[in-house]
Amino acid sequence: MKKPLLPALRSRNYQLFFAGQGISLIGTWMTQLATIWLVYDLTNSPLMLGVVGFSSQIPSFFLAPFGGVFVDRFSRYRTLIGTQILAMIQSLALAALALTGVIQVWQIIALSLFQGFINALDAPARQAFVPELVERREDLANAIAINSTMVNGARLIGPAIGGLLIASIGTAYCFLIDGLSYIAVIAALLAMKIKPWKNSVTDGNPLEKVKEGFVYAFSFPPIRAVLLLSALVSLLGLQNTILVPVIAEEVLKGGAETLGFLMAASGVGALSGGIYLATRQTILGIGKLIALAPAILGIGLISFSFSRFLPLSLFTMLFVGLGTILQIAASNTFLQTIVEEDKRGRLMSLYTMSFLGMIPVGNLLGGVLANRFGATNTLIFDGIACIICSIIFSKQLPALRQIMRPIYEKKGILISNKA
Repeated sequence: MKKPLLPALRSRNYQLFFAGQGISLIGTWMTQLATIWLVYDLTNSPLMLGVVGFSSQIPSFFLAPFGGVFVDRFSRYRTLIGTQILAMIQSLALAALALTGVIQVWQIIALSLFQGFINALDAPARQAFVPELVERREDLANAIAINSTMVNGARLIGPAIGGLLIASIGTAYCFLIDGLSYIAVIAALLAMKIKPWKNSVTDGNPLEKVKEGFVYAFSFPPIRAVLLLSALVSLLGLQNTILVPVIAEEVLKGGAETLGFLMAASGVGALSGGIYLATRQTILGIGKLIALAPAILGIGLISFSFSRFLPLSLFTMLFVGLGTILQIAASNTFLQTIVEEDKRGRLMSLYTMSFLGMIPVGNLLGGVLANRFGATNTLIFDGIACIICSIIFSKQLPALRQIMRPIYEKKGILISNKA
């Protein structure tokens, strides 16, 4: 019998997760666009964009490892229901402040910080929950790839709708729609039939469990290399998310619609990469993708920074989105495939820390550099750094492959002599 193109969608729980998340993520991307536009509109400061980006993500850096311990000990299903309810409250609070016209930058920073605390628990729980949603273990890689495609489908649609909404009726309605969209996720989670939670981790000191997770990840060269590459790309390569509003307004002389189109173009590139990953039949060769992705992102950033013509800028943003998703999703798929089950939550929390946790530091650094040297020069520097990271990882790849071979053979991924 021929294997279906998207085998993960055979599982009812995954279908529900896909539907609920798909709706909510469109609202999330609308809110991200509306937030950076509102902050820039209120302050006209690249530095303040960096501060808001920093406050929304920094809790992930410090708290994600403890979130991973929590996720390994307690029901990921119940944890996600709780985090989605809190995220809905946060978005509706933002909407209420914006609709009443009393919103100030310090309130945006405070609510962004609150969302950051939620994400520190939600992100590892969401990553570690995916294996519970698929009925067949061999469908896991496909489920992770579909997740990435879903996130980036929303990244395509959300900013495009958000840009038009901001231009026509204002940022407040983006926040309101996002808040209401969480109803779809919560309803989908409640409709699932989940097996009773079995705690596979022995009780113990949380600090000891965090240490155990770090030792497990960083004593194994392939995991360590992927986490470090992820951290460097997030630190430097993803600063573009807070600098695009500056480019849209000051370089391309556009408005909210221009920003929405640029973000949507990045989403098209990311969606293309997500679809490619979702239709791959094997994890073999994923190391090459992880190595290539930062170079694609770097070339996209450098080209984008030199463009003064909107159609060309949109074209270069395709590569920014493609490189970003290949880096994020391919690394995630690799880690989820090889991790030991009792350490899944902790490893995914370290992945969250290396990916989401480094973004705030990058946002702050990007805001400072853009204030001093300009947004375009900052993006050129970021692009060069990503290309250097790609070259260094590529040189390590042959040695990492040799280490991975016995693990792939043990898991039945590698049967022949082909690496």
